[in-house]
Amino acid sequence: MAISDMIPKGSIWTGIAVGAGLLVAPIVIPAVAGAARPLLKAVIKSGYMLYEYGREMVAEVTEVAEDLFVEAKAEFEAGVAEVSEDKGSALVAKPGKK
Repeated sequence: MAISDMIPKGSIWTGIAVGAGLLVAPIVIPAVAGAARPLLKAVIKSGYMLYEYGREMVAEVTEVAEDLFVEAKAEFEAGVAEVSEDKGSALVAKPGKK
């Protein structure tokens, strides 16, 4: 391996850009972090709000489904009782027939 293979492949402008970036980084990073904090806070707040809204929606849907189930069960039981009453009265009205 020759020493010439160890020389970085890039122009002088790449080195100047990296050097300038390193000089400006201590100024830019805190400014970006300071601006990103309120944005991140808003994103977290929005996510929590959507989570709570979703929980409320699921609770309402569950309540409606339970109500519908109870109503359907009551109607079914009333229908079964009505049918059995009809069959019982028919048997009572015609005791001689089997």
